Parts: sequence; structure tokens; C-alpha cells
Amino acid sequence: MRVRSLWADTAPEAPERAPLEGDTEVDVCVVGAGYTGLWTAYYLLRRDPTLQVLVVEAETVAFGASGRNGGWCSALLPQGVERMTRDHGPVAAQAMRTVMRGTLDEVERIVREEGIDCHWRRGGTVVVARSAPQLARATAEVAEDEAGGSPEGLRLLDAEETRKTVGMTRALGATHTPDCARIHPLRLARGLAAAVERRGGRIVERTRALDLSPGAVRTDRGVVRARHVLRATEGWTPRLPGAAREVVPVYSLMVATEPMPAPFWDEVGLSGGETFSDFRHVIVYGQRTADDRLVFGGRGAPYHFGSSVRPEFDGDETVFRRLRSTLADMFPAVAGARFTHAWGGPLGISRDWHAAVRHDPASGLGSAGGYVGDGVATSNLAGRTLADAVTGTGSDLVRLPWFNHTSPRWEPEPLRWLGVNAGLLVARAADAAENVLNRPTPLSGALARLTAH
Repeated sequence: MRVRSLWADTAPEAPERAPLEGDTEVDVCVVGAGYTGLWTAYYLLRRDPTLQVLVVEAETVAFGASGRNGGWCSALLPQGVERMTRDHGPVAAQAMRTVMRGTLDEVERIVREEGIDCHWRRGGTVVVARSAPQLARATAEVAEDEAGGSPEGLRLLDAEETRKTVGMTRALGATHTPDCARIHPLRLARGLAAAVERRGGRIVERTRALDLSPGAVRTDRGVVRARHVLRATEGWTPRLPGAAREVVPVYSLMVATEPMPAPFWDEVGLSGGETFSDFRHVIVYGQRTADDRLVFGGRGAPYHFGSSVRPEFDGDETVFRRLRSTLADMFPAVAGARFTHAWGGPLGISRDWHAAVRHDPASGLGSAGGYVGDGVATSNLAGRTLADAVTGTGSDLVRLPWFNHTSPRWEPEPLRWLGVNAGLLVARAADAAENVLNRPTPLSGALARLTAH
């Protein structure tokens, strides 16, 4: 088993793109060729085909989380309904949720229109409650969703309904939302990059941005002059000057089985293309792929001092073992299956768990990110919003509550290292305590205070 993603081994070969060759001048320079940068370039060119748009990428297209994630294209936002309502009011919170649900339709439309074969299947998400405390959280989440005015959204399933959807052990019930599609994330990113280039955009790879300022991006291969400079670097943001405390890069790791036979799926289910999770505190997520593998991931890995991002952090055998063990606990039929892939990578978390899109028309500087792992669909909305802001379209998107939201900066080290890793330890401890006591514990409240969520 290699520290290489399943997605990289099951996507068509990508073209090699040349690096930047010296200084250049364009209308818009987008830094980062992940989902946010690609969606932004795509919609800029749709809004105004005359624009000169250059996307600068330090590695290759979708090298980061966009090419390594769990393949959930969902309407989830890192900031919950209650938090959005408290911070922005019920009308603004409902507008954000409505737009996010519509974003799935928009992504599906573009996938069809551009002929992107990303194994799109909109089966929704089932999150299983496997203990009394988890069932209480599931019930509360549905009540909160209903109070937020989303009658067609989250639904509470009883134990029998849950078993018909997913054959997970100890299932007492579950929530189900239709607002998620299972995808092959790297296929989506590479297809989107090709669509950007067909519309006249230019993508340069192996070109590291060293500094972003109004009107210019200084790279290791030349200076790009641009009226608008848009940062789409997510988990790699702390590498840029002055941005060390904007987000923390937290690693999420994944494992994948070999293709599983029909009797396995008769027991496990997920026949409708549902993505799945459960209500534990340490986040986990999974899907049944188009070629019948079971792909499963979770947070679990430690935060590294100084917001460090290194290739060797992509693999952690302790976390991989824990993921395989958790998956076998959920689905005993996986015992004996061969795991063919294990991989990971960083995602970006803002201090208040609040994704944001920002643009200053005076300086031309803009950015988007802080998705906390919920960025597949959210990045599409971010790209449309940035494109509208840059082109002055004046749509309702630039009036959504996340536009020009500023999150607090993370604490300096070593407080940052202590706080983030303490949150992980508390989450694990809360899960362990609930498993033993079968009731909520004060650790859940402590975790909420640590994460300011």
C-alpha cells in the first residue's frame, strides 16, 4: 500500500503544463489551481471572454485537497445554521443555505455542459447514530434544520430505514439529506482545468508564488502584473508572507479497498450512491465509488507546529490503522478485504470555522477559503462570487453573509499547536467516554469551546 491517492491512480493522465516563463501582464492572476482557483477562472471567462486570466500553481492542477478529498459535493458549510443565524440573522443565514443547495444544481449543470466524467451521482448523505448520545445529536440537528426553515432538507431516519440505506453496525437511526453527490474529485478538477483552457484561460504549473501584493504576484519564475490578484491557496496559505495565522492546515487521511464483490454490497448497501458518516466527534466520511470500492477517511492526524505542510505528513500509519479498524467496526464484512491505497493532505481551517470570500475593488486583492473540508461545492460558489466581484456584475452573491467576512487570526505558536491538538485529543476522549458511558459528557462542551464552533 502506497501513500498515493486512489484518485490519482484512477484518473486519466493530465497534460503537462509549462511553468511561467519570465515576467508577464494579465487582467487577473489567480494563485492556486485547486477548485477555488479553477472555478474562479472558469466563471471569470464566462462573464467576460475578453479577460486575460492566468492561474499560477506551485505544483500541478489539483495537487492539494481538490485532488485528494473524500468526493463529497455537498451543501454543507463549516459554519452551522445556529452560528450563521446568531452572527448574521435568520434572513441572511437562510439565503446562504438556499444558495448552497442551488450550488449542487449548478455544479451538476457545468459537469454535464462541459462533459466532465467525474462519476457524478447525487445520492445524498446518510449520517448514522450508533449510540444514545449520537442519536440525541442527530435529533437535535434535524430540529435545528427545521427551525432554520429548510423543510426539504435534513430528515431523521429510524433504525429500520437506516439499515435499508446502509448496513452499519449498531445503527439506532440516522439523518439523511439529498443535498450531496458522490464524485471522483480529481476527475472533476482536471475536467474543470480543461474547460478553463478551452475558454482561453492559461494555467502555469511548477510556479511558486512568493508574494502577493496589489497589482503583482512575485513568483520564483517571474513577476505577474495584474489588475486583480486572487488568492486560492487554502491549506497552503500559511506559506505566504503575512498569512501564517490566517488558517491552520489540518491533515485529513484516507484509505481505500479493492473493488468489493456483490455479496459485500448486498450487506453494506449504499446502492443509491449515498455518502456516509456517523455522529462521532472525530470527523469521518466515506463513499462507495463507481468501481465498487469502499473509500473512507477522517481527521485524526495531528496538527504540525508552525502550520507546517510537508509531503511526509501525507501518511501516518497510526491514523491509517485507526481508519481501517473503524471501517471494520462499521462494516464487519470488510474484514479480510485488501486495502490498496492510503493517502492524505491538508485542509484549511479559519479561527472561527467560517468560510469566506473577500475582494477589495480598490486594491484588486481577493481571496476565498477556510472551507474546513467542505469545499467541493463551496468553492464553486466562491468562484462565482469572486467572478461577480471582479467583473462588477453586482449579483446577489456579493451580498451573502460570507462575502468580506474576516475571521480572527489564529494564536501565535506554541498556543496554536497546543490548542489545535488539544481539540483533537478532547474529541477522541469525548468519543471514548460516550462509548463507555452511553451518555453525553462535559467533554462535548469543552470541544465546542476549544473550536469556537
